[in-house]
Amino acid sequence: MSHDTLIHRIVRPAVRRIAPTGVTPNQLTTVRLATGVAAAAGFACGGAWADLGGIMFLLSMLFDRADGELARQTGQMSPGGHRYDLCVDCLCDAIAFIGIGIGLARAGLGLPPVLLGAAAGIGIGVLFWQLNVTKVIELSRYAMRHRGVVVDPDDALALVPVFVWLGLAWPMLIAAAVITPAGAAWLGMLARRPKPAIQK
Repeated sequence: MSHDTLIHRIVRPAVRRIAPTGVTPNQLTTVRLATGVAAAAGFACGGAWADLGGIMFLLSMLFDRADGELARQTGQMSPGGHRYDLCVDCLCDAIAFIGIGIGLARAGLGLPPVLLGAAAGIGIGVLFWQLNVTKVIELSRYAMRHRGVVVDPDDALALVPVFVWLGLAWPMLIAAAVITPAGAAWLGMLARRPKPAIQK
């Protein structure tokens, strides 16, 4: 991802203030994990709790950007911290959709939303592996840039709570259950393509 997206710019002033306090990037990542789990739990409970889950999801996204921003500002970047960040990001995004599926099931839609939530969650996990471990493509190439403002594809997740608040969680979950596995399959096919020979 780009390190200068719109969300990075939103959290940057706050990160500058906490940088001298001794707070570490891993501590922010742990807060990201806690808020992500709280968001998924809220989605799973449904009703007003799902609305609160949406707020927690947005907070979790802010902490997702803040941990890396703090690491860069304070020179605390490390391979271990990067791996921890990626694992937490993957988990938080995946369980959010699983939580939404459980919440819809509790609202009377039965087992299908749970299965769709699981499909979306698994698809997200596979996509994270492909993009961050095997690095099939460079995600920053697909960022949108307009007048100096950068929006990564990952930033689209900020729409998840909006759909929940608007009562559109069910169609969103169906779309996610189709798009994430399809995206993973497409990247899998890209990975199998033979690399062009380097001409000497």
